[in-house]
Amino acid sequence: MNKEKNLINIFSIVVLVSALIVSAAIFISGEEISGKITLLSEFKKTQVIPKDSKEILAPNPSPIPSVDSKGSIQMNELLENAAATLGNPNAPVIIVEFSDYQCPFCRSWFNNTKSQLDKDYVETGKVFFVYKDFPLSFHSMAQPYAEAARCSGEQEKYWEMHNKIFEEQAKFGQGTVSNLTVKDIKSWAKNLGLNSSEFDSCLDSKKYSKIVQANFNEGSNIGVSGTPSFFIGKKDGTGRLIVGAQPFETFKSAIDLLLS
Repeated sequence: MNKEKNLINIFSIVVLVSALIVSAAIFISGEEISGKITLLSEFKKTQVIPKDSKEILAPNPSPIPSVDSKGSIQMNELLENAAATLGNPNAPVIIVEFSDYQCPFCRSWFNNTKSQLDKDYVETGKVFFVYKDFPLSFHSMAQPYAEAARCSGEQEKYWEMHNKIFEEQAKFGQGTVSNLTVKDIKSWAKNLGLNSSEFDSCLDSKKYSKIVQANFNEGSNIGVSGTPSFFIGKKDGTGRLIVGAQPFETFKSAIDLLLS
């Protein structure tokens, strides 16, 4: 009898220990699965919008231009308060870029796509190119750059400063460049042959601060949430939105379709 009781006790202990082991394994597996789900969820959250393309909403956005129920916009309503333009104003196709001078994606598009677009479509009179400012709040130099380019435009050198701003940042790599200052901008202006006194006065007075922000408010109101963003369409028609540093082929397809 004692032997039988001992065997029963031993068996009970073994069963109990086994149950505890199984429970622990299930608990640990559950923790691992839960952790993996959490990590996947966090991964999805962080991958939805790149850092330099996060949605930034402007306070008190302008009620115009109008956007229809399909999200299309009348292209001729986007011409007001442009920072600068290129090409024939009577070209059949208009492209309006909303851009941030400190955005690395905008710089990438400038380096890889814009020159070919200018050569094939702007200089040939097929596209009227319009540049508008969309300085993102987390880029501290985006607003000064935009104002500096407009100040340069007073001396007929908007595009020279536009190009210079991107080219100087490119010397520091592909990411966001944050080590340049207003002092550097003034030095570039001098190197471009601008009247330093007039340029510095314009920039220091923040003469174009409000109009740059007006561009930002307009863009926010019509659906721009990251840079660069492009509206492309016929002058007397509606436009479609192209977002990001898209290759030349993307623009060529869209333009050729409008021209056909």
